[in-house]
Amino acid sequence: MSETENSDSILGMDEWDSVDSPIIAAKGFREYDGRWLFPQDINLSGAVILGQSLGQLMHEEACAPEIIVGHDYRHYAQSVTQALILGLINRGINVVNIGTVISPVAYFSRVHLNIAAVAMVTASHNPNGWTGLKAGLRHPLTLNPAQMQRLRDIALSMRPGEKVRKVSVGHYRPVKSITQAYTDDLCRGHSLKRPIKIVCATGNGTAGKFAPEILRRLGCDVIPLHTEPDWQFPHYNPNPESIEMLQDMERAVKESGAAIGFGFDGDGDRLGVVDNLGRMVSSDKIGLLLALSLVMRVRGAKFIVDIKSTGLFATHPTLKEYGSQVEYWKTGHSHMKLRLLETAATAAFEKSGHFYFGDPIGRGYDDALVAALELCRVLDAMPQSALSDLVDALPKSWVTPTMSPYCDDEKKYDVVASLSLRLQTLAKTGGTLGGQKIVDVLTTNGARCVLANGSWGLVRASSNTPNLVVVCESMASEVEMRAIFNDLDGFIRQEKAVGEYDQRI
Repeated sequence: MSETENSDSILGMDEWDSVDSPIIAAKGFREYDGRWLFPQDINLSGAVILGQSLGQLMHEEACAPEIIVGHDYRHYAQSVTQALILGLINRGINVVNIGTVISPVAYFSRVHLNIAAVAMVTASHNPNGWTGLKAGLRHPLTLNPAQMQRLRDIALSMRPGEKVRKVSVGHYRPVKSITQAYTDDLCRGHSLKRPIKIVCATGNGTAGKFAPEILRRLGCDVIPLHTEPDWQFPHYNPNPESIEMLQDMERAVKESGAAIGFGFDGDGDRLGVVDNLGRMVSSDKIGLLLALSLVMRVRGAKFIVDIKSTGLFATHPTLKEYGSQVEYWKTGHSHMKLRLLETAATAAFEKSGHFYFGDPIGRGYDDALVAALELCRVLDAMPQSALSDLVDALPKSWVTPTMSPYCDDEKKYDVVASLSLRLQTLAKTGGTLGGQKIVDVLTTNGARCVLANGSWGLVRASSNTPNLVVVCESMASEVEMRAIFNDLDGFIRQEKAVGEYDQRI
């Protein structure tokens, strides 16, 4: 298709009016991306409106009228993407379609093609039947909460059957070479001194089209585990935080004698890790291991970690010895990417498995394959040490699971604001949690009470569900961990709007 062809004749814009009335549910617009059941919460006409709304947002933000669009492997993803493209073109946006990719490929293409805006149609690790949108207007960022709210308002203001006035008509151009360019860029300068046997699990998600080949090219001995893309997800959802996927990786690592197991989510921007003994290693501890490696290579390294992550980033003696800076920040990929850019930090880590690398490692966005390559690099540099040795050498701590008491979406932020004020007052008056004095209350994202021995307790509002998020970590013992939680929960129980927990320790 020619870049200058009229998009109406290419994609049948005028004929789209005969399709069913638009459906686009307000609840699908989350804090920094979108997620809907298809076609119950969003249908194809709704996806057209979503594209029109994103195009309108681009005009309001004075963006260049050009955007990269990609999608995941789900069988309806291409239809949703074509509908989104129709809406974008109808708002005068030129579309470059890169086809079936993982989200990091879409982010990389912004640099490779010199186009600032991106729209990735993906539901990530959600079950079959879901679709979604991750979008950004400026490299390497994705939409922030204010932009997502504006996108929601634009979309919901469009009445069914309403004709949108065309500012101009955009053009359409497919690009098929982006996957090879991404692979070449990722592997350039990377080679292992020795083959490392790894289990590569993708849960039949889109990452299966990319991860095994790239890891083999690096020099790994790859044992594939459900890497054939299959939108029905016949074994389990591609979610490296799910117990099913982690247990399958554990089995495969033990049976094969692999040095490490990598689990990739559905769109390849999150990584889960199992060590050589088949033990799941939490992503914040993996981030800590990567930070300990990076401080040896990057002078004055700075790290951004999300507010749910281990306190060992603040207390580890090696990070202190090398003068590295650590900042705890807001959970969520749009928040972390922005903070990484603002501070020119070396890397950023989230407990959910998002890993971000700035210069000289990465390009500022979350890419599970970059994190996997860095872990292989760590193991390659220490041939006498297994991953389990490195994990066991970390200072011990005791962490609760992430607990989520119910709290209505309309009330949860007010509840957290109330809790934060009361906990700050407690700290000012010499108060304690679990018998330890509160020395600081971080209010960047909820309230994280830092205790005198480095232990902590956190309460914040969930970004995506009608819940609070509660996590506690002790540097001393399981007994202290439980005491911290019990004291923190005592404050939470005073808020009448808070309901029952999904789980408790």
